[in-house]
Amino acid sequence: MESVQAIKQRFGIIGNDTSLNRAIEKAIQVSPTDISVIVTGESGVGKESIPKIIHQLSHRKHSKYIAVNCGAIPEGTIDSELFGHEKGSFTGATQTRNGYFEVADGGTIFLDEVGELPLTTQVRLLRVLENGEFIKVGSSKTQQTDIRIVAATNTNMFEAIRKGKFREDLYYRLSTVEINIPPLRNRKEDIHLLFRKFASDFALKYKMPTIKLADEAIHLLLKYRWSGNIRQLRNVAEQISVLEHSRTITGNTLRNYLPDIGRNLPAVINVPKSESDFSNEREILYKVLFDMKQDLNDLKKLTMEIMRSGNSQDVQKNNEGLIRKIYREEDNQDDVKSDMEVLTIQQQNDASVEIIENTQDNYSFVEDVEEEETLSLHDKELELIKKSLERYKGKRKLAAAELGISERTLYRKIKQFDL
Repeated sequence: MESVQAIKQRFGIIGNDTSLNRAIEKAIQVSPTDISVIVTGESGVGKESIPKIIHQLSHRKHSKYIAVNCGAIPEGTIDSELFGHEKGSFTGATQTRNGYFEVADGGTIFLDEVGELPLTTQVRLLRVLENGEFIKVGSSKTQQTDIRIVAATNTNMFEAIRKGKFREDLYYRLSTVEINIPPLRNRKEDIHLLFRKFASDFALKYKMPTIKLADEAIHLLLKYRWSGNIRQLRNVAEQISVLEHSRTITGNTLRNYLPDIGRNLPAVINVPKSESDFSNEREILYKVLFDMKQDLNDLKKLTMEIMRSGNSQDVQKNNEGLIRKIYREEDNQDDVKSDMEVLTIQQQNDASVEIIENTQDNYSFVEDVEEEETLSLHDKELELIKKSLERYKGKRKLAAAELGISERTLYRKIKQFDL
């Protein structure tokens, strides 16, 4: 069995990071077997090197190795690409075509960005993994294939499973062994080493002297986050090699090629709300509307009692609790008293006949308000009462406390709605 250092030299892997070495060790260990492997890591970390190592160190090394980017193939044609199709099976199928699973029989297929596979293709792939069988598009004949599958993804597979975008059974068939490639920002000691290698390669390619970094530039290079990982580092090295006349790169020069150097700060991430979040918000809104309706009814009741009795002071004394509820405990009591005095003065100035007429008008107004109340509000009130009673198993006192109404009012509502 080859050593990790020998494998890195053979496949052009640069770096001495412990996590990277561990990933290569795992690839070496699983190579002689036929178990499925999934390679995880951010985009640009070099996941494509692991499947090549596994294939070259396995007994399949003399058979075909095919790398397929699942995210780059249109959903309508990916089944045909992977499993082949029969002539005339769809528009444009002018001849029979062999898919990758048939062409690479006995070899290895690398499915890059496997998380982008459509659900229908995932079902077909699961069958291949379980018993080595597949069916061409437009055919009814089952074919056998001896294929080893190595997959790779940069997405959160558990999140994709939770959202129903990826089959859980397929994930566990693919991830018999998981190999994770660390991001470049976690390989600080390898960053300058990789930059020097890229600078040397581009100097040979473009036939020019190799660029070198000043101390300040090296410090900036190591401090940078490198969200694009090795791919981004390579692009920066190539740009500087081609565009800069001076072969010694200062920190200020390097900063021009790292435009987001000052913006690597924590950011607010918009997390989609779950169904339960919306349900809770709806329930709170219904409760607020329910409370508003109760306050309105209490205010109507108080107004009618003032109009009937003709003495606002007696009404205020007899309905002190109701008045406090309407105006809330924290409201200024002087304002409440002032409002009551205004009502008293108005009643004293009105004739008795006018009071009766106004009373009748107000009755009709109350009836109109009652008629204008929407059916949906009535339904939501009934729904909230039902939910509260169910939650507290019919205990009216607890349900009334949650709804913000008196037990007597709740009892009246129960009789009103025939609950």
